[in-house]
Amino acid sequence: MSDQSHALATDPAEMVEWLAFARHLADLSASVIKPYFRSDLQVNLKADLSPVTIADMKAEEVMREAIMAAFPDHGILGEEFGNHQPDAAYQWVLDPIDGTKSFITHSYLFGTLIALVKEGKPILGVINHPIFDDYLVGDGQQTRLNDHPVHVRPCQRIEDAVLLNTSHWSVYKYQDGEAFSALTQRVQRYNNWGDCHGYYLVACGGADIMLDPILNPWDLMALIPIIEGAGGRITDWQGRHPITGSGAVATSGDIHDQIIRALNPNLYPAE
Repeated sequence: MSDQSHALATDPAEMVEWLAFARHLADLSASVIKPYFRSDLQVNLKADLSPVTIADMKAEEVMREAIMAAFPDHGILGEEFGNHQPDAAYQWVLDPIDGTKSFITHSYLFGTLIALVKEGKPILGVINHPIFDDYLVGDGQQTRLNDHPVHVRPCQRIEDAVLLNTSHWSVYKYQDGEAFSALTQRVQRYNNWGDCHGYYLVACGGADIMLDPILNPWDLMALIPIIEGAGGRITDWQGRHPITGSGAVATSGDIHDQIIRALNPNLYPAE
């Protein structure tokens, strides 16, 4: 299982500008999303049968318009509207509502994901919870919740851990479901507080493990600088680099290798 530091050196003055702009994007998207929350809005199904609403689309539109106006040479990858200038060195990666299933069922456990990617590596990530005004931002070196530093909490044993996951049965479709099920029975507590909220809880010290068996780039990119900036670790399901791998496993750090071994007994047989 490879250790990694995914942070990419960048100009501090530019980072200050991008951090301020990321907050602006979060505020713009929140202003669109909030009026639709717990409203009688139409839900449509995309080709992959995942739900989408006017709130998803309008929130992404307003962020894309702001990026193209402020940084016309930057690219954009968004869940709802795809690529814009995909060959640009800097790419903004957007998921306007990560957790649309929560959103349409009137649960507030969803958020907006915003990442800035430089030459393929995420250097800035945001999880914005628009309903309760929690703004979590990380740059790989530090993660802050509403301007206050946050950190993962210590956890040395699987038996002491709180484990989170977005969709229990999807693990059986994409990864080793039986190994995952065995892990859920070893931990102190297992909950489906998933999507970006699960990673938010790990970064803020409320949980120890959050995992997804498969993720799209707009689901993943923002999580990497947030988890690492909070002192945690994030890899793919097999312990490799998360960008080029399969799924994501985020932990408070010390427990990470134990979790990867537990999830992949065929790759890491017991000694």
